[in-house]
Amino acid sequence: MYFSDIGIIALMLALGFTILTIVIAVVGAVRELPQAVLSAKRAVLVVAGFLVVAAAALVASFLTHDFGVKYVAEQSSLSMPWYFTSAAFYGGQEGSLLYWALMLGIFSAIFVFTSWRAPAKLVPYVLATLMFIEGFFLIVLVTVSNPFVRTLNPPQDGNGLNPLLMDPGMLVHPPMLLMGYMSFAMPFAFAVAALISGELKNDWLRSIRRWTLASWTIQTGGLLLGSWWAYHVLGWGGYWGWDPVENAALLPWLTSTAFLHSTMVQERRGMLKVWNMCLVIASFALSIFGTFEVRSGIISSVHSFAYSDIGGYFFAFLAVIILFSIGLFFFRLPKLKAEQEFDSVVSREGVFLLNNLMLLGITFATLWGTLFPLISQTIRKQTMTVGAPFYNSVNGPLFAVLILAMGVGPLLAWRRTSLNALWRNLSVPAILAAICAVILPLLGVTNVLANIGFSVCAFTGMAILYELWRGARVRHAHGEPYVKAVYMLFKRYRQRYGGYIVHLGLVFLALGVVGSHFFQIQKDVTLKSGQEAELGGYRFVYLGNLQSYGDDQQSVTSQMQIWQNGSLLSYIYPGRTMYKNFDDQPASQISISTFGLTDLYVFLGDWQGPSQATIRIFVNPLVPLVWWGGMLMLLGGVLCWWPEARKRVVYGRRSTSLPKTSALVEDKGVVA
Repeated sequence: MYFSDIGIIALMLALGFTILTIVIAVVGAVRELPQAVLSAKRAVLVVAGFLVVAAAALVASFLTHDFGVKYVAEQSSLSMPWYFTSAAFYGGQEGSLLYWALMLGIFSAIFVFTSWRAPAKLVPYVLATLMFIEGFFLIVLVTVSNPFVRTLNPPQDGNGLNPLLMDPGMLVHPPMLLMGYMSFAMPFAFAVAALISGELKNDWLRSIRRWTLASWTIQTGGLLLGSWWAYHVLGWGGYWGWDPVENAALLPWLTSTAFLHSTMVQERRGMLKVWNMCLVIASFALSIFGTFEVRSGIISSVHSFAYSDIGGYFFAFLAVIILFSIGLFFFRLPKLKAEQEFDSVVSREGVFLLNNLMLLGITFATLWGTLFPLISQTIRKQTMTVGAPFYNSVNGPLFAVLILAMGVGPLLAWRRTSLNALWRNLSVPAILAAICAVILPLLGVTNVLANIGFSVCAFTGMAILYELWRGARVRHAHGEPYVKAVYMLFKRYRQRYGGYIVHLGLVFLALGVVGSHFFQIQKDVTLKSGQEAELGGYRFVYLGNLQSYGDDQQSVTSQMQIWQNGSLLSYIYPGRTMYKNFDDQPASQISISTFGLTDLYVFLGDWQGPSQATIRIFVNPLVPLVWWGGMLMLLGGVLCWWPEARKRVVYGRRSTSLPKTSALVEDKGVVA
């Protein structure tokens, strides 16, 4: 028996138990049978177990080089290192779908073990919804996209992995992004359960907050790693090109970000209930849309797979999800009425609403630009693409307003803010931003849009630090040293101050985007040995080419030096590698040297023998801030998600654990 046979059996058994779970969970919910719900939970664990077995069988097929499995032969070869051979598991369509299903099974199992935190009436419907989604993926895997299909004439060696994926980023970027797509199924399942059961008070929101924070953090990591991969592998000098697949990954991140903000308004004021339900549904629908876009091949992208009939299945599934959700939504619409109305636009909830409008504006513009080629092809029979200038001109101002609102929101009160309080809270950040706007032209920043971007970031960054300082000052006034005061703020009010870290990270990221977008300089030069080129105050000396050969590859490496002000800064080695079976897709070894806050990005475009090469050079100012900002956002997301410490209160011989009531303290204004 082959490992592939075990994999097929495991998938079929997982599908059978998935269907069984749906039936048992629904019966247990309708008839209020706790034992049936318990059986459904156990069945979910069985499904997860079979999916682990199926995934292990596929990895084992790769590591044993079983080229009788068609998918293994297509995605690997004998010469590949074991780590890339293992990562080839999710390198193609079939394996990535299995990985999606595996992660959903694992997350569903985690929910089973933590279901005591959720309202009891929601649990069976959550299980049924998760297994319905799982069932779709298993049906696709068993029928039209089976990774275990065998071929009658196995080759001696496999085709090998796409050279663009032969990079360390392959080990982390695809699994993180796929997991991010999958994780939005968890909040969606809670929303469906709340709509079916009619339990639409704030309990369902509190139940999914940590799941949504986890989804947001995972998707943030996937987007950051995707940008890093594009920057280090593709060779065009940038990290975000508004590629259709990049856009698809961004869309659920935008709507989930809006949801995390508006949930605070619902919990605090009983408002935006309709808004929140729509955002949860939209986030999952957009994650399925992203999965559909990559696997259908209907939109051209460096990230997408070839055209496949599987796209039709995903489109049908997406249609079912949307229609079913809309039907449930309108059925329960009377229960989603707001409990209060806005008292004033100049309030924290008013700024949250502005945040959401900006995020949805960016979502709509990005979705429109992504779908426009399909729309133009359908209507005019002519494919018209939307380039980066459209996204930059539309989304750039929206992001600027969003970042500005991030700085204003925490400094405003709920319900309404008086003019005196408004000036008292905003004066320090506003004065700093004004000083920044005046000084920047004196330092050579004459571009008006860049000046506005830097000034907005200065305002928001200062507002965040000012709010942190105010909280630390209050604790210091009660006898705590400032260092301990800051530590205690993050320890006791983790979600609030973790959110500030996320915002501060976004400010750093925005600074990097503004700097690299407006001040990047580029130069293409053809050099012979000993010749040099100058760009941005740096001198690049070309020394020659070295060629090397392997079993299934050929590499060319250029040797160069970087000089500045008469001093040698570094030796660099940009190169290209050509792989067997992928002659038209050479992989690039891009040299990226960081000096301060500037990246020197050198790409080998072409070569002629050992002593001549065409080199493309970029000077990318402030790009390191993109990665630092992204790491801060991830740190803030983890801080928000991490469970708070629990106090143990003893009543006689009985004890119970209670979470710290940081939200209550915050609302009463004790901290700030």
